[in-house]
Amino acid sequence: MSDLVVSLPSDPGLRATMEALPEARSGVEFIEWDLDGPPPRDRIDLVVPPYWGGARRLESLSGLDVRLVQWQSIGYNGVAGHLPTGIPLANATTVHEASTAELAVALTLAAQRGIPEFVRAGDERRWQLRSFPSLADRRVLLVGYGGVAKAIEARLAGFEVELTRLARSAREDRDLAGRPVPVRGFEELHAALSDAEVVIIAVPLTDETRGMIDARALAAIPDGALLVNVARGAVVDTGALVAELERGRLRAALDVTDPEPLPGDHPLWGSPHALISPHVGGDSSAMLPRMVALIRRQIAHLLADETPENLVLPVRP
Repeated sequence: MSDLVVSLPSDPGLRATMEALPEARSGVEFIEWDLDGPPPRDRIDLVVPPYWGGARRLESLSGLDVRLVQWQSIGYNGVAGHLPTGIPLANATTVHEASTAELAVALTLAAQRGIPEFVRAGDERRWQLRSFPSLADRRVLLVGYGGVAKAIEARLAGFEVELTRLARSAREDRDLAGRPVPVRGFEELHAALSDAEVVIIAVPLTDETRGMIDARALAAIPDGALLVNVARGAVVDTGALVAELERGRLRAALDVTDPEPLPGDHPLWGSPHALISPHVGGDSSAMLPRMVALIRRQIAHLLADETPENLVLPVRP
């Protein structure tokens, strides 16, 4: 009998990579299950659901003996409504920060330096000379100061920006290099927005952050500023953002939208002031090795009867 049973989804590369590791020869049994049918065992110690497919699949765990569900995303909004009572869930902190931060910086640079306009001109074979604002010397506001925001900050370090950090509570925190940095609280949101030229949103979606960038918050942002969202679409009031973009007062670079997927007839698609990517911030080649490393650590914790990492929905009474 296996010491530990781990179910892995059919996500490309994940099961093959795990089965090639020493754990597969040391009392750990890996089975494939996408949570799309009856469970293959009465007991599965560690369940890794598919990256894509939504939280509803977690209802398949009802009545199953599960020690831990390892979610593959950092965000887990909506999960609690489908996860059976008593089953703990860990999110994927440490997996997506690097990739999401890369995309945040890429979107910021592309929007600032006019890359979408140059691409459109190139499609028409037009040599279009035009000056765009730099990222250097801009006042950048990070809304949120968790792992993703800190990874964005680290990647902005060489761009000579003036950085302000904003989070739920004011505090002195430490950046990824261990240096102390000041963080302002959400109560200063509008004041901080009013002084920003680039706003990068990297907060989790909670009751507090849902719709926090509403019409009033957007109105506080100076003319011509850039709003970058790599958090969740519902953090921003989409209707209010569309109104600002249609007036040409603000610009936006969005990896997430509300609704999502964005319907083909949505006005965001037609805005020349919006750059949109289809929620791919964490989905790059950087994901697989970091996901594998996290699963390996969780296996080690379970074998040693230790508390797993990243518990966000612990056992409920």
